Order: sequence, then C-alpha cells, then structure tokens
Amino acid sequence: MSCNFDQVIDRRKTCSVKWDFNQRIFGREDVLPLWVADMDFQAPEAVIEALVHRAKHGIFGYSDGMDGYYEALTNWLHQRFGWEIQRDWVTFSPGIVFGLYQLVNSLTKPGDKVLLQSPVYPPFFNAIKNNHRELVNSQLIFANNRYVMDYDDLEEKFSNGVKMMILCNPHNPVGRVWERGELERLGKLCLTYKVIVISDEIHGDLIYKGHRHIPFATLSPEIALQSVVCTAPSKTFNLAGLQTSNLIIPNPDYRQAFQAARDLTGIHNPNVFGITALEAAYRYGWDWLNQLMDYLQGNVDYLISSLVQISHVKLIQPEGTYLAWLDFRDLGMDPKELQKFLVHKAGVGLNPGFQFGPGGEGFARLNIGCSRSTLEDGCERIRVAIDKLDLHV
Repeated sequence: MSCNFDQVIDRRKTCSVKWDFNQRIFGREDVLPLWVADMDFQAPEAVIEALVHRAKHGIFGYSDGMDGYYEALTNWLHQRFGWEIQRDWVTFSPGIVFGLYQLVNSLTKPGDKVLLQSPVYPPFFNAIKNNHRELVNSQLIFANNRYVMDYDDLEEKFSNGVKMMILCNPHNPVGRVWERGELERLGKLCLTYKVIVISDEIHGDLIYKGHRHIPFATLSPEIALQSVVCTAPSKTFNLAGLQTSNLIIPNPDYRQAFQAARDLTGIHNPNVFGITALEAAYRYGWDWLNQLMDYLQGNVDYLISSLVQISHVKLIQPEGTYLAWLDFRDLGMDPKELQKFLVHKAGVGLNPGFQFGPGGEGFARLNIGCSRSTLEDGCERIRVAIDKLDLHV
C-alpha cells in the first residue's frame, strides 16, 4: 500500500510536545517546530488497526509481553541485522533514557568514570551526572565535513580508569552510521581496558542507502558479554508516546543488576498498547519503513538543494536518522545569539547545538521527519532571515 507522507496532519491540541508547547519552549506561538525527535507522519496502518482492535476489547489491565511480542522482536533483529538473540536477553524498559539512567546506576558506582562522545544526545550527560558519576568526554573529530572517533583520545581516557562508555550508534545528532571497522577498533579498546559499552541504537532502522547499521553486540561473543544494546520501535515507527523499549543484555550479571535497579523504581509492566504496537510494527511494518526511508532521502536531497540558496549554512550529510545537523558557524554568532536569531528572526524551532555538549556550538539540529511542504517552509524562513542580515563574512 502506498503511503502519503506528503499529507500534513494537524498535531495541535493532541498534547504534542512538539506542536502544543511553543510558547513554553520558545517564548512565542508562531515558531515552526522542527526540533524534538518524533515524526509528523502517522504510524503504519497495521499498527493503527492493531491498536484500535485492542482498544475495542475495552479492558486495559496489567499486561506483559507474550510469545508473539518476543517473536516479532527477535525476528526483526535477525532479518534486518542477522543478529540472533535469545529471548531471555530481552529486558523491558519504558524508554531508552530511563534504561540509560538505570544501567549507569546499576553497572557502575558513584564516582566512577563514564565516557561519552560529544556532540551527542543531551540526556547522556544527565544520566552520568545525575547518578553522581564522573563525566569523561572524548569529543568526536570533525574533518572534511564528517565526524570520526578519536581513538588515541579514547585509549588515553580508557587507560585512566573509565568504567563505562555510552555509545550512540547511529550517532545523534551528527548522523554517522558507524562502520564495522570503526566499531571493531572501539570494541578492541573496550575489551583491553574492560570498559562496559551501553549502545543506544534507537535510530538503527533509519539508515540511508550505501550504509549499514551494525549492532555493537554482534561484533564478537566477548563484546556481547561486555555490552548492552538499547532498542525500540519508537523512532522507526513514530511510537514514542507508547513508551516501550527493550534492552538486549546478553550478560546475565548485567541483566540481573539492571532488573533489580528498574524494579526499585516501581516500574514492572509495559504499556498495554506499547506491546500491541511493537508486535504489529515489527511484523507488518517493513513496506512502510522502506517507503519512509525513500521519503526521508527525498527530504535530505531537498535540504541539500535548498541550502545552495541559503548562504553561510552547511549540512553535515546524514548517513542515518531523520535528524539533520546544520553548521551555522559562518554566521559568526555566539551560541545563544544563534538560537535567538533562529527563533525570533527566522521563526523556526531547532535544537541548539550547544545543548549537545562541546563541539556543538554554532550548529543546530533540524528534524526532517516531516512533510516536504513543512521542510520547505522551514528552509524558506531560514533563507529569508539570513538574507536580511548584513553579513560581511
């Protein structure tokens, strides 16, 4: 069935964080929101039908995943990535951010060093600092309009007592899909220095042609036992509000520690609709996802062509995700000035780059998981605002 991703669906007055809280977030109502990482597209029809069918049952008591849930998840991972997992490796989490907090809490001790690679998803920083761990940053190297890992810096910091690393694979916000060789080199260092790796792979299904997602735990049996892979259908099928994620934890000691920490929070059962949605999405969402990726590639292509007409802004070519990392540094603005310009002069709501940590200054993240017309509107707003500047750069 053909999907109409050009359709503009009004999300206002649906309690949408993205569309209903402009005044609170940006200080004005007329901002075009292109920030938070959910899409403006309806979920696959099979998911909607499954949820309607479940809702008509009318009883919404405590629930848990049954055989169909685990079969859908394990088949998806096997068919997409060639990854055969055991059912008992799968551990429920209401969200990956929650999972990160509890993994840091349960697998390290207060004061331990936990490493991330900025610029990176902001909750990574909070998961470390709010658990009273020492944050260690190995900033990505930006060269030739592409980000790469700094392996010399990683080894130096690993050798100084880092206990855990939070990996973003694919990387949010810079759009890298880490290649096998890159991950293998990282994995070798982690094994040498006994660094636990928490791999956030929530964007792992959203990969553009010419690239391939490699789940970190598939690199070797040894690496699998020293890592946790965080996955969910929420980004892939636009289901974030159903709060259903899974942590794949091959190491039984890690798994037991996480489950104990999770249970102490009072979290015990998944959302009844999340179970239904995950199973339907992973069973019947293949064609929808293929069409989505074609549409997103079209949005990337449009953004590239549009930026030719917008001076002083560059796109970091995304290899995956529906997030575009834009380089505004040639405007010569400081980070707060840039954000004020985008909101109050251009009228667009993007994620300011400084929120992603060191290396994000002068950048902004734009969500292209929207209709082409919405993206066109956003680009035109930015172009008009920049054209009005008196630039001598």
